[in-house]
Amino acid sequence: MSRDYYDILGVARNASDDEIKRAFRKKAKQYHPDANPDDAAAESRFKEVNAAYEVLSDQDKRSAYNQFGENWQHVQAGNGGGPFTDGAQYHDMSDIFETIFAGSGGRRHAGGFGSRTQRPRAGQDLEQPVRISLREAYEGAQRVYSKGGREISLQIPRGAATGAKVRLAGEGQPGIYGGPPGNLYLIVEVADDPQFTRDGNDLGVDVKVDAMTAMLGGEVEVPTLTGKLRMKVRPGTQAGKRLRLSGKGMPKLRGDEEYGDLLARVVITVPSQLSPEQIELAQALRDSLA
Repeated sequence: MSRDYYDILGVARNASDDEIKRAFRKKAKQYHPDANPDDAAAESRFKEVNAAYEVLSDQDKRSAYNQFGENWQHVQAGNGGGPFTDGAQYHDMSDIFETIFAGSGGRRHAGGFGSRTQRPRAGQDLEQPVRISLREAYEGAQRVYSKGGREISLQIPRGAATGAKVRLAGEGQPGIYGGPPGNLYLIVEVADDPQFTRDGNDLGVDVKVDAMTAMLGGEVEVPTLTGKLRMKVRPGTQAGKRLRLSGKGMPKLRGDEEYGDLLARVVITVPSQLSPEQIELAQALRDSLA
């Protein structure tokens, strides 16, 4: 049993021409195939909406429909007006489709639902978060991403920082109407490191320096992402001072063997226990510095 045309457009039987046109615009945009690709139910509703508007936007057809209901076509044919079939007059609505879908890359219907020009559209881009360690960011990392039953090997470049994007061309959503697929973007997140901090391409690390070495000078071990280094400490070095090791920071993204610096922050340590003799010596030193 066919549906009532007024119900299809969602308007009252005494609706004005403007109300019918506004309702049609809204329904046509809602169920248009461009907005519902590969949705047979939406396509069917779109045909119903067009058929309803074809009749209710024409005063003669609407009058016949109001009087005879779904048999209006046969009455029109019997009166010499010629048989009408749903969807036969789509060309009268081409201006409306131009208004609704202009500039949207959609399909223009001008001559029936079966006659359409399909414009290829690129598929949607996808984003995939990927978490790596600071050491992986220093060395570069690989991940495996599964898509559609196949595995894609992903290479994250050296020097990548949180928020960096790695593009995999053509690995996004498939295109529409023959358009190219979208891209897949990996959104990098570099996890906090328990030992090093990062500021751009520079790294920071705390270095313990005993009180005597801080006073008299000497050497201490400084950790880096490639191993430990010996570093000189000048006499009278104060707590919190930052000692710079050039080129021992993070590799610069897209830089050719260029690195940031490592800043070693001095943390002065004191012994927790002293022998009586050591206490006496320390007191003597303190008194001499007073």
